Amino acid sequence: MYLNSISLALIIISILSLLLTVCYIIIVMFFLRGWIRIPYYRTGNTSPATRVSVLIAARNEEENIGFTLDDILAQDFPAELLEIIVVDDHSTDRTAEIVLSYKDRGVRLIKLEVDRALNSYKKKAIAEAIGVAKGEIIITTDADCRMKKNWLKTVVSFFEENDCKLVSAPVAYFKENSFFERLQTLEFLYLIGLGASSIGNKHPSTCNGANLAYRKDVFFELKGFQGIDDLASGDDELFLHKVALKYPEGIGFCKSSEAIVYTYAKPTLKEFISQRKRWASKSTRYKNKKIVALGVLVWLFNILILVNGILGIFSTYCMQVAVLILLLKSLVEMFFLIPVTRFAGRKQLMFYLPLLTVVHVLYIIYIGIAGNSGKYVWKERLVR
Repeated sequence: MYLNSISLALIIISILSLLLTVCYIIIVMFFLRGWIRIPYYRTGNTSPATRVSVLIAARNEEENIGFTLDDILAQDFPAELLEIIVVDDHSTDRTAEIVLSYKDRGVRLIKLEVDRALNSYKKKAIAEAIGVAKGEIIITTDADCRMKKNWLKTVVSFFEENDCKLVSAPVAYFKENSFFERLQTLEFLYLIGLGASSIGNKHPSTCNGANLAYRKDVFFELKGFQGIDDLASGDDELFLHKVALKYPEGIGFCKSSEAIVYTYAKPTLKEFISQRKRWASKSTRYKNKKIVALGVLVWLFNILILVNGILGIFSTYCMQVAVLILLLKSLVEMFFLIPVTRFAGRKQLMFYLPLLTVVHVLYIIYIGIAGNSGKYVWKERLVR
């Protein structure tokens, strides 16, 4: 009787695992459809005609901010239509001093001053910059990013030609120094691809504030970050959701290699975990419960892979189920990642997919819990 109960439990777990595997395959193929539906964008011969404000919230970025400003100032973009504003968020290094050295080239520095502790200094910094910005289009990026010379022209031209309210553009890691960083790059491209695909499927879910553009009047119309300003993160995704709710047809993804913004992977596991906990913390505030349900489904799928793997120590059958699911997971992710890595010029990273498939299971399970509970450190501050 006892053995029969165990056998029944194993069969139920196996059935649930295979059902969720089928669901996962359908989900990833749906995202692949979204990626394919987004056409590659190429700029025409006309020059952009819209005034733009590029905003950077910076804190202790003396090693990077100069390179970022040099790249922006070197853009093939009409100088009379470009405004650059850097908000120094209480830096204790030479960040402000370096930014001031660009004053004669039109870069404006704002020193963030607050009279009370905040949970979201970055949203406060961006909101203050938008309050004085002269551009019709706001473009946010980070102080450790690098861009090709046609980045700005490509994003703004896309914005103009498609009459968008908000445009998400691609971000990628580069100049990796270790195996761990290359593994991150592949995983990050998966996330960027999923965000783009959700826009292609007309169900926007994620974007990245390192390469995000939106109309200033829309920001004010939607009362900016009001309602989401108590959360440290979310100046990108949660604002995307606000815009998508009001203008479901006004969201675009600029699928152009010229529009890619490059940044750096995290050098240590501790920094990586802290970053991903911050990203995952935003999910508690998603108003679209379909996105939340999708995330929970994927999390349960990974839980069942782990359960089968653990039971596989005692049961050959469960181990076979776990291996089969991992193979199917890796296969469908390969179909999705091939066009995404090709777009980013990083197809060689597909070599790491088998390992990432396995590691990703543990990562998703842990981040799903840790990202929605407790606090984390961001920019030397303990936030939630």
